[in-house]
Amino acid sequence: MDTPLVPRMRRFGTTIFAEMSQLATRTGAVNLGQGFPDTDGPALIKDAAERAIATGDGGANQYPPGRGMPALREAVAEHQRTRYGLELDPETQVIATVGATEAIAASVLALCAPGDEVVTFEPYYDSYTAMFALAGAEHRTCTLRAPTYAIDEDELRAAFSPRTRVVLLNTPHNPTGKVFTRAELQLVADLAREFDAVVVTDEVYEHLTFDGAEHVPMATLPGMAERTLTIGSAGKSFSLTGWKVGWLSGPAELVQAALTVKQYLTFSGGGPFQLAVAEGLRHGGDFLAELRTDLDRRRHLLVDGLRSAGFEAWLPQGTYFAVADAAPLGWTDATELCWKLPELCGVVAIPVSAFHDDPAANASLLRFAFCKDDAVVTEGVERLQRLRR
Repeated sequence: MDTPLVPRMRRFGTTIFAEMSQLATRTGAVNLGQGFPDTDGPALIKDAAERAIATGDGGANQYPPGRGMPALREAVAEHQRTRYGLELDPETQVIATVGATEAIAASVLALCAPGDEVVTFEPYYDSYTAMFALAGAEHRTCTLRAPTYAIDEDELRAAFSPRTRVVLLNTPHNPTGKVFTRAELQLVADLAREFDAVVVTDEVYEHLTFDGAEHVPMATLPGMAERTLTIGSAGKSFSLTGWKVGWLSGPAELVQAALTVKQYLTFSGGGPFQLAVAEGLRHGGDFLAELRTDLDRRRHLLVDGLRSAGFEAWLPQGTYFAVADAAPLGWTDATELCWKLPELCGVVAIPVSAFHDDPAANASLLRFAFCKDDAVVTEGVERLQRLRR
C-alpha cells in the first residue's frame, strides 16, 4: 500500500532537530544542535506554577478559556505597552497558544488559502514550510547570505506578487542570529502595504539580543499595527521550552481569525503554566537580564572556540545560536559534515541548509546552540579542535 500520508506532506519527514538529537543520544556526542536550554527558568515562575497546580485557583487545572487565561492576556498586553508602546485590548487582541508553533500554524491556516503566497526570508525555521503546505499556500523567499545576511532589495521585491497574502518574518532570526534593523523592517513594511499583505512576526527571541542590537517590533512601525500579528514565547524568554506557552497579539479581526483556527487545533492548554508565565512577564525582568548576561558569555565562549577549531564564525546579534562556516576546514557540504561530526569529534550541530528551499544556499554553514551550561559549551568546543588535527 502507498504511504497513507497526504501528498502535500510527503516531503516532510522527521525534523532535522529530532534526527540530530537522536544522533547525539545514540553516539554520546555533545549536543550543540537542538536549541533547548540545559537549565530551567526562574524559581519565581516555577513556584507560581506549583501554587496554581496545588490550589487550582481560578480553575487552573481545568480547560483554560479558548483565548487563554485572562491573567496571561493582561500580562502580555502590559508587556507590549511598557516595552514597546503598543496598546492592546487583552479581551480581543491577545490569545494564548500552545507554544509559538501553534501561533504560527493558526495564523497561516487562518489567513492563507490554496494558491495564496507567503514570503519569508531564507534560511527559515523548518515548521514554516510545513504550515504553508498544510494551507496549500505557495512559498516565496528572499535569501540572506553569510556573512552579513543583508537583504537584497531587488530579490525581496521579486518575492512579492498580487497573490502575496502573508509575510512571515522572524526577528531576532533563527538560525543566523541576525536582528533586523529598523530600516530593513521598514522595507518589508512598505512592500506589505503596497501588496496589501499581513505580516506575521515571530519575535520569540525578542529579549535575547547583544552588543546593543535593538529589537524593533514590526507592529511599532507607522501603519503596521493594523496589519501585523506578533508572536511571543515563554519557552525562549524564560528557558521553559517544555511548557509550550506562547501568545499572539494584534488587531482584533486578525486575532479572531487565528483564534477560529486555533480552537480546532488544541482549543487550549497549560492553564497553571499560563498563570505562572503571567507572573514572569510582570516580575521576571531580573531573570531576563541575567539570562542575557549568561548567554553573552557563552556566545563568546562558543564563537571563540569555533574560530580556534578552524571555522569561520560570526558573533550573532540575537537568539542563542551561532553560525559557522566549515569551508576553511575543507568541508563544503555541512549536511555531510553534521552526520560525521559525532564520529570525527563527538559533537552534534545542525546544517543551515535544512532551513533552505535551495540546499546549495549557505551549504557549508552549521548552526550551533550556546544555550547550554558553560561546561557543555567548553567540552563541545574542545572536542571540535580535533577537526584541525
